[in-house]
Amino acid sequence: MKLSIVATLYQSAPCINEFYARASAAAKELVGGEFEIVLVNDGSPDNSLDLAIKLTEQDSRVVVVDLSRNFGHHKAMMTGLAHAKGELVFLIDSDLEEEPEWLLSFDKEMKREQCDVVYGIQEKRKGGAFERVTGAAYYKLFRKLTSINQPDNIVTARLMTLRYVQALLTHRERELNIGGLWIITGFKQATHLVCKHSTSSTTYSLSGKFGHLVNAVTSFSSLPLVYTFYSGLFISISALIYIANLFLRYFFIAHPPSGYTSLIASIWFFSGLIILFLGVQGIYISKIFSEAKQRPYTIIRHIYRNNSERE
Repeated sequence: MKLSIVATLYQSAPCINEFYARASAAAKELVGGEFEIVLVNDGSPDNSLDLAIKLTEQDSRVVVVDLSRNFGHHKAMMTGLAHAKGELVFLIDSDLEEEPEWLLSFDKEMKREQCDVVYGIQEKRKGGAFERVTGAAYYKLFRKLTSINQPDNIVTARLMTLRYVQALLTHRERELNIGGLWIITGFKQATHLVCKHSTSSTTYSLSGKFGHLVNAVTSFSSLPLVYTFYSGLFISISALIYIANLFLRYFFIAHPPSGYTSLIASIWFFSGLIILFLGVQGIYISKIFSEAKQRPYTIIRHIYRNNSERE
């Protein structure tokens, strides 16, 4: 098997047939008939699964991995990569915002650079001003807090060698962030500028994006805990300086000002900080709790390979 094309399905019914046709055409142009298309149904609420199963009946090169429920985009991608058998693996979203034809230009870039990975970077981030601003802030915060040099505006689409995919799959954490894993897995990687289309609204809400950032940072860095320590140290030193100032005023200058306003404000402020710091530690403890249980990050209900083969 020379090539595996891996994509996830979530509310993908309107575009799945066109995706299959375009992906198949690009694969045939590159490797002839020696390819497979692995589609992972991530608990899609529409009829994406039914349409995908029909494709397996029409083409034995289509494999459908049906998950038992929605586990999330990143976990579904890792599951799809685990079922890829090709010497090259092309990971891409199925919503056609990323063009299946990129496979050909990615392959040329891989041969030119003699690398293990070629991944796409948007020339200009899609979406409105709010999405562009929050996207830029996400990448800056992620790099600052993790020291992982993840470029701005990366896309899912990437062409990878099998040895890179196998190395990527050795990461077994349950609360995973695939963007960071792509980088820390190493190997020689090259970028390719692409123009991502905007065919549908994002499925990530603002709270979902914030949760994604928290998960990404706490998955790769202990820096928030370090910041907690230094913040506590700074507050303690500030408090000692203020107490020393009160003593000086009381014994050598005048009585310190009386009143409850500053006392209440201080209690309010420091109580909030304490809860915040406990929350940061709680996030890390919850990750330890999740990882210690060693639960699978996805559960497969069925694998459909053709009309007569079913697991």
